[in-house]
Amino acid sequence: MTNQLPNWDMTPIFPSLESAQFETEFHGALDEIDALSAEFDTFSIRRRESAEIDTDFVAQFEQIVGAWNTLEERLDTLGSYITCFVTTDAKNEVAKARESEFETRVVALGQLQTRLVAWIGSSDIETLIQQSQVAKNHEFFVRRAHFSASHQMSESEENLASSLSPMGLGGWAKLHGTVSSLLSAKVNIDGEEKSLPMSAIRALASDPNRENRRAAFDSEIAAWQGVAPTLAAALNGIKGFQRETRARRGFVDDVEPTLAGNSIDAATLSAMQAACVAAFPDFRRYMKAKARALNLEKLAWFDLIAPLGEDGKKWDWSETETFTEENFGRYSPRLADFARRSFEEKWIDAPPIAGKVGGAYCTGTRPGESRVLMNFDGSFTAVSTLAHELGHAYHNLCLESRTPLQSQIPMTLAETASIFCETLVFEGAVQGASREERIALLDNALSRNLQVVVDIHSRFRFEQSVFEKRGERELTETEFCDLMTSAQRETYGEDLEPLHPYMWAVKGHYYGPKFYNYPYTFGLLLALGLYAHYQKEPETFRAKYDDFLSKCGLSDAQTLGEEFGFDLRGSEFWEGSLGIIRAQIDEFEKLIA
Repeated sequence: MTNQLPNWDMTPIFPSLESAQFETEFHGALDEIDALSAEFDTFSIRRRESAEIDTDFVAQFEQIVGAWNTLEERLDTLGSYITCFVTTDAKNEVAKARESEFETRVVALGQLQTRLVAWIGSSDIETLIQQSQVAKNHEFFVRRAHFSASHQMSESEENLASSLSPMGLGGWAKLHGTVSSLLSAKVNIDGEEKSLPMSAIRALASDPNRENRRAAFDSEIAAWQGVAPTLAAALNGIKGFQRETRARRGFVDDVEPTLAGNSIDAATLSAMQAACVAAFPDFRRYMKAKARALNLEKLAWFDLIAPLGEDGKKWDWSETETFTEENFGRYSPRLADFARRSFEEKWIDAPPIAGKVGGAYCTGTRPGESRVLMNFDGSFTAVSTLAHELGHAYHNLCLESRTPLQSQIPMTLAETASIFCETLVFEGAVQGASREERIALLDNALSRNLQVVVDIHSRFRFEQSVFEKRGERELTETEFCDLMTSAQRETYGEDLEPLHPYMWAVKGHYYGPKFYNYPYTFGLLLALGLYAHYQKEPETFRAKYDDFLSKCGLSDAQTLGEEFGFDLRGSEFWEGSLGIIRAQIDEFEKLIA
């Protein structure tokens, strides 16, 4: 091990973007899309008039599914490989050109998927599953296709929606991204006026100096106010498009189409959200305790992630590797060995450098293999981020034996392993920490949980209200602000002032898929519930956990939960998950007192 921050090694996949091996595979896989399209035409793969299943249909189904899985695996590797270069060097012209060509060509695959879903969905799937082992192995995909087909427009309408999406939905989303990324404002920091980009202004929310936080907040609000008419037009366009296509696909409301895609049902979502609302008083206890720690009567929006306690320890890379491996080892030797493998095989790109994207992500490169991008700064947050992303990589390992069509993991289940691993290192850090360090660690965890449980619910309520009113007419920027603060007051309570009326302009999630919010809450609480089960019955849990992760694309969340004895449609599981957070709040209050 070394204290030098590692760069990932991409050469085991291809020698380089300009190598003959990459060139051959790149064009070979993209040409295979055309070959698959021709095969679709030969077999007339589109919505059928007759649902009858015969031996010819079974043979065609098995051939197409096999070809699809093979091609998808090749494209996944190519896409991840290219992305790794684009995200570590914004000036890499070769990578950007490859990315553009790749994205343009794979659009055709989305249109083929629409036809495949219609073909399967208009067939007698019970007979198909009975007669085909391939269909039985992909039963969850087949049943989802049948459901999706019942909510498809005509093939020509679906193709038109797909073709218009980049210039409609995608165009509005790009407008938001462009406006927000170019936005800047003047801020008075420590007595000096500076012109800062919005990302830097928002980062000042964690500045130890409250006057700096207040100044940044005031500048931020004024800046968003200046671009609010533009972003209101974008949000109206997106929500209007989404509402219209939802209605044409026969869904009763705007939440319904997101449920199947997230492998849950309405009863499960309702149970989770009811438990969250019941826990809001606990989160308000945390907010009041934090206000006391900051010598405030109540928190302002710009105090929510203000630092507390002593979190000054700087972690070097060697120490981070050892700490991660040891705490993964507390759970199982396999998880520890996996962490060691990721370090030894150089899966991680850690240095924060110019031209590299911010944040962190994990991408699967080949079956069982991943690459992790992060910007390591020596903080415990960075150590926790590494554990989180390695959790995603471990999930990819558990999916190694599954086909791409068996590995379509919804966001509700995709965060399970990552948050579980993050919890392992958090518990390891808390053990033996001083009082000041424990305050900092707990505050970091609780501020994250406040965001994922309370703030996410405010975003859900806001989006619900927007869809309801967008059915009548377009909304003004003032109306968006009023709906936003109403949702914040409903969730955070009266002990937060001022609120942030322009969060609808800040968050890019509103400008993408519908209700890109509640899956975060689901993922956190599912992972915490599993961790609570592990603490009670460690041996029983270990025997089931990896299998659970491997099946996340084979069943819905409720069915998977039943294997552990959980009823996700009831309140007990969610209350147990929130109980872990409640215990952290109790400890935080005692430390602050």
